[in-house]
Amino acid sequence: MDKNSVYRTNIIGAGEAGVAISVDMDKNDVHKTNSLFWDTKGNDVLGATSLPFYGAFVSEENCQLFGDVSGKKMLEIGCGSGQSLQYQGERKASELWGMDLSENQIEKTRQHLTACGLSAKLICSPMEEKCGIPEDYFDFVYSIYAIGWTTDLDGTFCRIASYLKKDGVFIFSWSHPIHKCVVAENDRLVFKKCYFDESWYSVSLDESTLTLSDRKLSTYVNALAKAGFVIEQMIEQSDDEFMGNSDFAKKAKMLPVTFVIKARKIVSQPQAFPSPE
Repeated sequence: MDKNSVYRTNIIGAGEAGVAISVDMDKNDVHKTNSLFWDTKGNDVLGATSLPFYGAFVSEENCQLFGDVSGKKMLEIGCGSGQSLQYQGERKASELWGMDLSENQIEKTRQHLTACGLSAKLICSPMEEKCGIPEDYFDFVYSIYAIGWTTDLDGTFCRIASYLKKDGVFIFSWSHPIHKCVVAENDRLVFKKCYFDESWYSVSLDESTLTLSDRKLSTYVNALAKAGFVIEQMIEQSDDEFMGNSDFAKKAKMLPVTFVIKARKIVSQPQAFPSPE
């Protein structure tokens, strides 16, 4: 293992592990790597997280962040296999839109929703890029364990703000950054990674490769503020009723696994998008 490699646990937020290799962030390379990952083995390796769950041990039933969505226009960022859009459709949302980096995931969503008697406007695109989604249109934009795949957090949040009506709501979940720093060893929790390290890395899992960066909570909070959002609620705690006695659950009782943020758009005009590098 070279000096730029490190054994990293908790790649997304559960028990996934692999040898992480530090890489320079090239947006096009990251998009190609991650779209190939989800086009091929992504669901087999990482599974899928979808509503009513925001992540491990956190549920919409307990948090009630959405409330009544009947008649609301909904956009999902990173729609995966379509289960979260199904959840919103069955709760009588008036319009369903979804976007994803992976053509394979878009097709899975289309097939799944068709089988459920639902339809959605689906777009294959990186979340950072302009892709024909209408502006000042949606009541809710949400993302379930997908926002962390962006290569440009500031730009992505600005785009999401542009999609929302004034006072529209953005809800997203992702792996809690402190969870990704700590590993259980001999009944103790040990820090294995610096919380402040936001460098990009590639990891090979089951003969597939993904590329990510672990951002601090403050990075998400500041990016939301810059894009014109105010945070209304943040969830870090776990739902005890869903926790068993596995090593993963024991760790989750000590440290948050998932974080969820509900934010509201408070500016009438979207902020300017950062210039592309």
